[in-house]
Amino acid sequence: MTTTSTAKRVFNFSPGPATLPEAVLRQAADEMLDWHGSGMSVMEMSHRGKEFIGIHAEAEKLVRDLMGVPSTYEVLFLQGGAIGQNAIVPMNLLRGHAGFDVVDTGEWSLKTIKEGRKYGQVNIAASSAAGGYSHIPPRDTWQLRPDAAYVHICSNETIGGVQYHQVPDTGTVPLVADMSSDFMSRPVDVKRYGLIYAGAQKNVGPAGVTIVIVRDELIGQALPITPSAFDYKVQAEADSMFNTPPTYTIYIVGLVLRWLQAQGGLAAVEARNKEKAGLLYKYLEGTQFYFNPVAPADRSLMNVPFKLRDPSLDDAFLKGADERGLVQLKGHRSVGGMRASLYNALPLEAVAALVAYMKEFEARHG
Repeated sequence: MTTTSTAKRVFNFSPGPATLPEAVLRQAADEMLDWHGSGMSVMEMSHRGKEFIGIHAEAEKLVRDLMGVPSTYEVLFLQGGAIGQNAIVPMNLLRGHAGFDVVDTGEWSLKTIKEGRKYGQVNIAASSAAGGYSHIPPRDTWQLRPDAAYVHICSNETIGGVQYHQVPDTGTVPLVADMSSDFMSRPVDVKRYGLIYAGAQKNVGPAGVTIVIVRDELIGQALPITPSAFDYKVQAEADSMFNTPPTYTIYIVGLVLRWLQAQGGLAAVEARNKEKAGLLYKYLEGTQFYFNPVAPADRSLMNVPFKLRDPSLDDAFLKGADERGLVQLKGHRSVGGMRASLYNALPLEAVAALVAYMKEFEARHG
């Protein structure tokens, strides 16, 4: 005997793994046991079989189409997350240089610095640490080295809630960006970057796959210590299948990318993300009960940290939010307070419900 039920979906503000489009989840559920008449789940397919090779090829094509990736760049689906790339990038991109430059804008930049020092010299070209990571250091303050292998930035810091809204000019030195938390959230001029990497679990899929977009001319000179599975050239020549790739995760990424295409592409997605963030920031600007610590020009469209003026109310706020189906709002342990992550699949209705609850809580406790 079978029964049917309607799942109760919450509004999930998690910083990652994050909410996915409901249409994607339903399609994946429908295809779980039998993908397109193959008699197999995608989880069970050989990565060498024609079925998965087709899934992989479509996912790569969708990345290229949505982001306008030139043919002179490789698109790789790898494992290890952004933290893994903090080691893999310097192993591949030092290319005989002594080190690289980093612009320090928060916790994820610090991880890049710490890991990178295992492979070369790391120059902190600029830092907003003294200001509590509440802004992006102005470009004219950066102390870049002309002999650096590359300049590394984190385009959006999930913890501090700061985001680059312009692509910084680094001259002839390649720009490398960790875009894990704003990947596919807006149009990007890929040609301005030497390399982009992003864990999928914020905007384009579940945890388990990291997408790397890298200019061809930068690969092929990996450090001798580089494991073969982490050598971009080796993976590019093997079509990301030197080792068994995270097949099911790549399949879900493909479904999400199709969904993004159906929304009208990245320009349409960006407009919706601006609307969502604008609704929350407008309320925060008009209240003294809560506050956002980030400089207005550098506020993230993806992650909005906010605090109550009276932190003793934090637990009550979070408890009430959970009761209303507004979940995963607790701020990172290093900064406290609250944080609302507004990734692509989070609907505008979720932000409206959050603002309504914040107003209600303020009326009761303000």
